[in-house]
Amino acid sequence: MSAQTVQPCTSPLRQRMLEDMAMRGLREETQRDYVRFVRSFAAFLRRSPDTATAEDVRRFQVHQAESGMQPPTINSSVSALRFFFTVTLDRTDLSRRLVLVRYPRKLPNVLSVEEVGRLLEAAPGPKYKAALGTAYGAGLRVSEVTALKVCDVDSTRMLLRVEQGKGRKDRNAMLSPQLLDLLRLWWREGKRRTVMLPHGWLFPGRNPVEPLSTRQLNRAVHEAAEVAGIRKRVTPHTLRHSFATHLLEQDVDIRVIQVLLGHSKLDTTALYARVATKTIRAVTSPLEHLKLLMEGKSHPGD
Repeated sequence: MSAQTVQPCTSPLRQRMLEDMAMRGLREETQRDYVRFVRSFAAFLRRSPDTATAEDVRRFQVHQAESGMQPPTINSSVSALRFFFTVTLDRTDLSRRLVLVRYPRKLPNVLSVEEVGRLLEAAPGPKYKAALGTAYGAGLRVSEVTALKVCDVDSTRMLLRVEQGKGRKDRNAMLSPQLLDLLRLWWREGKRRTVMLPHGWLFPGRNPVEPLSTRQLNRAVHEAAEVAGIRKRVTPHTLRHSFATHLLEQDVDIRVIQVLLGHSKLDTTALYARVATKTIRAVTSPLEHLKLLMEGKSHPGD
């Protein structure tokens, strides 16, 4: 569905916002979210959002907080309204009134290597095993996995080409020999089932001309986790977290991991240092050095 078909009847103001977003290359999913948040703001006002005042913006954010809306959702709303006020309305004075909510960042759930193995074995069929193997083996986001095409697999250079990942950036991801084997197994099965179209999707959906949806992949990983007896909360993104954490535990340089993940900021990648348990256990506490020092002082003749 294109951004222009978000609503059957599009007002001139909404059409202008859609054009502004399309001109700046925002993803269709982002465009839908932005329209939804602006529509929610208009519903709160009970009038057109281009008539909003600074006090309206303040009341809306108070309403969001009092209604129990979670900080990530409030911040997403801020992004949408900032775009609307700054770009579509040219009202930076209103944009400045919006307040982001700071909240403690939770550590990501991470699977052990053994749990990842059990999860992949429990995947419902070769397509999902290959797709989940790609999320873990290359550290891709779920949207990047589902957007892969057959031609993105470069077995000569052992790379996966990720086109227009987060931030509208292209990058290369790693392609390990074992992941290549998984992809080849699925490719042969897909050819047998006549769902692998020339230059088509690597992981086609129920209709081969459409890619596998992120919702379908989410359902598959939940099903696999249940079959594998994994009690942790698992999503496809858990496999990306596990990829980064396991690389860090293998002493891969964090800047290399940053590039592989496609992070623009090193701070984002550094979060994994907080969950890399092998790395934490490998560090010698200064208390141990103090013990050695004290033992040396107690035996001056040694």
